[in-house]
Amino acid sequence: MTSYYGADAIRSAEQATVGWAGGSLMARAAHAVASTVLTELRLRTGAVYGRTVVLLVGAGDNGGDALFAGRHLAARGVRVVAIRTSSRLHEAGLADFLSVGGRVAEHLPERVHLAVDAVVGLGGRGPLREQAGALVAELALRRVPIVAVDLPSGVDADTGVVHAPSVRADVSVTFGVHRIAHLLAASNCGRVVVADIGITPSHGWSEPAVTSPTDAEVADLWPLPGPDDDKYSQGVVGVIAGSAKYPGAAVLCTGAAIAASSGMTRYVGPAVEQVLASTPEAVAVTDLGAAGRVQAWVVGPGYGTDAHSIELLERVLAHDVPVLVDADALTVLAAHEHVRDVVRERTAPTLLTPHAGEFVRIATAVGSEAAELVATDRLAAVRRLAADLNASVLLKGRATLVADPNGVTAGTDAGSSWAATAGSGDVLAGIIGALLAAGVDPRVAGVAGARVHARAAAHASGGAPIGASELGAAVRPALRELLRLRQWTR
Repeated sequence: MTSYYGADAIRSAEQATVGWAGGSLMARAAHAVASTVLTELRLRTGAVYGRTVVLLVGAGDNGGDALFAGRHLAARGVRVVAIRTSSRLHEAGLADFLSVGGRVAEHLPERVHLAVDAVVGLGGRGPLREQAGALVAELALRRVPIVAVDLPSGVDADTGVVHAPSVRADVSVTFGVHRIAHLLAASNCGRVVVADIGITPSHGWSEPAVTSPTDAEVADLWPLPGPDDDKYSQGVVGVIAGSAKYPGAAVLCTGAAIAASSGMTRYVGPAVEQVLASTPEAVAVTDLGAAGRVQAWVVGPGYGTDAHSIELLERVLAHDVPVLVDADALTVLAAHEHVRDVVRERTAPTLLTPHAGEFVRIATAVGSEAAELVATDRLAAVRRLAADLNASVLLKGRATLVADPNGVTAGTDAGSSWAATAGSGDVLAGIIGALLAAGVDPRVAGVAGARVHARAAAHASGGAPIGASELGAAVRPALRELLRLRQWTR
């Protein structure tokens, strides 16, 4: 697991470490910054000696880290230039930088091979100020790679909110553990290097704010048939999706559930003919009463919001099995308080899978502060709504977050936006539904399903836009690739 921590927990650990490590903490951080910069110079230019590195330096400790790193860079023959972005700088760091021949300038040199962003640190809030913003814009125009110290300036550490202007780093070098923003603003952070500078969990870490499984961990938890399994013990998932207007939702959701290793998939809805034409292995009926028993339900993709849809959702929620509520079923949930009460009172797991717009509609209907929070603090928002509805909530996005009612939260970064296409949510619902039917708990099923969904999108894309049909077709090959990482066999 990768664990992501909030700023307060990190400060507490740093303060505890300083108590026994003294001034060596900043020296270790500076060495880590310099090592990362030297590595990037070699990778990007093939050499270190004679290259020019610019330090954008603010008043905080990460400005000190960058200035002290200047000594190591200068010792390797790098030309190091510092540009102030604050009237006050770390005094000891500045003195050390000047003592090794470092130069302070007001403007970028004519040739810059790499820049170090040390404008603001962990406590930074809001956008870059005018001078720093202009420097960052010029670096972007010149396509100069940037190494951020801790996290990119202009990105809030605890919320991942990316302000304008802000730094879009190629690499972020951080210390001890990941910050929350490294997940929630991954596209701005670039590759994250976590340097061990002696800060450990025993030095004041609290529980992580959010965790993310590795690909190997996702592979290990994926349900595969064993020697004593049959189609029923593998998990039977029921899919209620599609309508005369949107039969494709039924096809996409059912197909994804089958591809994700469901032992059996039962489809309920008006798109029986289309579903069977696409996946003849599905058991397809038009009436819920004829569906038979399932171990989990997926309800909502493209199935409408009329009176019949409301009744279907109520009937499904009355079943004592996990239920994934998606798409149109979320619209029904937002519009009807008595349905929300049913969700709150369920003892079996419920997983809601809204995108941002659906999230706001539900939170507004509930009267939850999550409606306002989602724009400024997605982590707090998803936790709040999960608690308000006594259900697990998966908030879709480039960084997907899944929170349980008790606040425990997992997340995953898609690594790209190729899945941002109509119908992709239907595919995701089917994947997660198969996991729920196999007995995987909602938070784990949500984050694991989102990971495979993202891998399938990347597999299908190859660098070009895709449709949801291509995404669905890529689920099985993407899962096959992932399962090669499995660390044990059944």
